[in-house]
Amino acid sequence: MTALATTDRLFFDRADSTLDQDTAARITAQALRSSDDGELFMEYRESEQISLDDGRIRSAGFDTTLGFGLRAVAGEATGFAHAAELSEPALRRAAASVSAISADHGGTGSEAPRQTNVRLYSDANPLNQGDFASRTGVLAEIDAYARGKDSRIVQVMASLGGEWQAVQILRADGTRVADLRPLVRLNVSVVVEQDGRRETGSYGTGGRFGYDAVTQESVWRGAVDEALRQALVNLESVPAPAGEMEVVLGAGWPGILLHEAIGHGLEGDFNRKKTSAFSGLLGKRIASPGVTVVDDGTMMDRRGSLTVDDEGTPTNRTVLIEDGVLVNFLQDRLNARLMNMVATGNGRRQSHAHAPMPRMTNTVMLGGTHTAEEMIRSVKRGLYAVNFGGGQVDITSGKFVFSASEAYLIEDGKVTAPVKGATLIGNGPDALTKVTMVGDDMALDPGIGTCGKSGQGVPVGVGQPTMKLAGLTVGGTAA
Repeated sequence: MTALATTDRLFFDRADSTLDQDTAARITAQALRSSDDGELFMEYRESEQISLDDGRIRSAGFDTTLGFGLRAVAGEATGFAHAAELSEPALRRAAASVSAISADHGGTGSEAPRQTNVRLYSDANPLNQGDFASRTGVLAEIDAYARGKDSRIVQVMASLGGEWQAVQILRADGTRVADLRPLVRLNVSVVVEQDGRRETGSYGTGGRFGYDAVTQESVWRGAVDEALRQALVNLESVPAPAGEMEVVLGAGWPGILLHEAIGHGLEGDFNRKKTSAFSGLLGKRIASPGVTVVDDGTMMDRRGSLTVDDEGTPTNRTVLIEDGVLVNFLQDRLNARLMNMVATGNGRRQSHAHAPMPRMTNTVMLGGTHTAEEMIRSVKRGLYAVNFGGGQVDITSGKFVFSASEAYLIEDGKVTAPVKGATLIGNGPDALTKVTMVGDDMALDPGIGTCGKSGQGVPVGVGQPTMKLAGLTVGGTAA
């Protein structure tokens, strides 16, 4: 069954349905008749979350949502209405509300996005794979395995989450696009204690596939082993030094710094409004030679990938920075039209209750020619940051602060003691110019990213090779 046929069944052919496809198309066309753009976004979502703590299931939830969001765009203005139901009366009320935005506008509807037959993930609903007992059984096995690994473990936490989102996007000209999106995630955390000191390690993995990809024994055992490794490293950590120094960022998940400090500043809305630190710099050098950054929503099975975005535009591999030069922004349809640019397939929304905006998918820095060993050998005194926790970024100034959850001292070209309490402080545009070496080991994160913007959260991916930056400020706790 095609994605359109499946979503027709969910939205129009239900036993309790009071809305048929023809009526939905007619109401949408009438509501958007004087608009420049807009769409009816319909969504059905099933989701579940199961968490275990100290051998007991602490929480378990299952949720089903159904609803729509209707948007009309006139110039820079947007009219948006949504409802947690899919019925003719609700859609008519929404249409009356949003059409007011373009009552005296007389716009010409924008051309619909091109169609695509490319599928980047399975249509199957992961929640139909196995049952609740099998998933709680995996969590129990994780707890037992972890406790048998090391006597210093005093607490084990694990969770499994999955969802299946079905969307259909209907435009004023009758164009329809549908997508079926699976998403699963496994998380494991352990707490270890030694000589009265407690430390934590955690690891997660996931993507757009079925539960079997994360519940295989080899996968969850690997997650436990990595969480335990991090916790034991933290047990040996010493207070981090402070000051300006050379920093080597590890491959993979440290790309979250790139995502936050650089990626958001390259989203179209911030640049159209000139509130980004990168505004007005298109075509200018903003990074060291060798730095190439892409946003790629077309990677198979990746957490941040989408066959089409939430406006119906196929996602793309968009080069943002090429060999240090800013060449593009991330665009939804509204900002692309107002900036006379091309929509890049980055119009995303958290749910039917949210309007779309430019958002990242999988944002990565491409690999270079150096090895990680070369970079470390070149550092007299510095920091090797392998994993990151939370961080904060100011889009307008580009200033950022990130905490490293796993980091080590580099002394005389060798990785030495693990450190605790290290933070990286800098400015996104400035940091890009301090990249002196780019590694040949580009890696993606394990599939755990969620990006927040304007109160909306969406799944994303990050990645980068190992890279070296000169003169970055490190905040530490050493006396």
